[in-house]
Amino acid sequence: MSTPSLDADILIVGAGPAGVAAALMATSLNMKVLVVEADSVGGKLQTIGALENVSGNWTTGPQLTEALAADLSRLEQAGRCSLVRSRAVGVKGHSDRVEVLLADAQVLTAQAVVVGTGVTPMAPADTNWISAVPSLSTPPLWRAKPEQVGPQTYVLGGDRPLGTWLRAHPQSSATLNVLAPSTDDYKLAEVSGDDRVRVIPVSHVSISQPHHSADFIVEVENREGERSTYAATAVLSNLGNRPAALDGLTVDEAGYCPPEIQHARIFIAGDLRSGRFQRITTAQGSGAEAALAYYYSTALERV
Repeated sequence: MSTPSLDADILIVGAGPAGVAAALMATSLNMKVLVVEADSVGGKLQTIGALENVSGNWTTGPQLTEALAADLSRLEQAGRCSLVRSRAVGVKGHSDRVEVLLADAQVLTAQAVVVGTGVTPMAPADTNWISAVPSLSTPPLWRAKPEQVGPQTYVLGGDRPLGTWLRAHPQSSATLNVLAPSTDDYKLAEVSGDDRVRVIPVSHVSISQPHHSADFIVEVENREGERSTYAATAVLSNLGNRPAALDGLTVDEAGYCPPEIQHARIFIAGDLRSGRFQRITTAQGSGAEAALAYYYSTALERV
């Protein structure tokens, strides 16, 4: 199936749940596979402290990460797949091939590419409802230990890691003061029954830190325009994610990359597809489906 002038039948960018699933499916169909990953296999799974909607009896993200890394290692040892340790920065589809540009200016070529670069965490500066100095440090909620969370801890945003944190620390009695814009309301419905969450609906938040102080001043404007001021001992970030799209992909208004609007040789898998399907199991399914879609699109060539 391989063309001698190409590096692989299929390139897979990203070794998270979607990318590893695509590699497993593609190698099972006797395709030559290259997986491009700049960081660690498993990606953001390392940050997930509790899994409750993933089959296979996994209880934490790191457990599943180890399994995915073992899958890729097994494929490499069998000579069915190669892992390229580099960062992909661009992709381009042609009539006869696809090209992936790496950060070191190297170009990899294949018949098709599955892009599973996922999403990256947002910072306060990425939002339109938070004002703060650029130097403000807001550690992510998922890193916080229960003993670090007190009655004056405020959380920026009501994204889904909030529920993950609560499930990972079921014995914690800490209250999380969550500053939430209206766009997070549907996500907060998932934790509406947990009395450890105090939701503060907001339209705008300003954060300052007095000189030589470890504490913060949090000024809140609620959705009716009323203002309140809180003293915070800690401010944690839980703002959600933004798409990690490569140059050359076609993006929608939200910055995501729906599969149906890409070049015919470019397949999108995992969280990069849409903000609505950011789940581990849907990422794995989409990765396997992307590899199958390419395989069957070339079925007549193999007959």
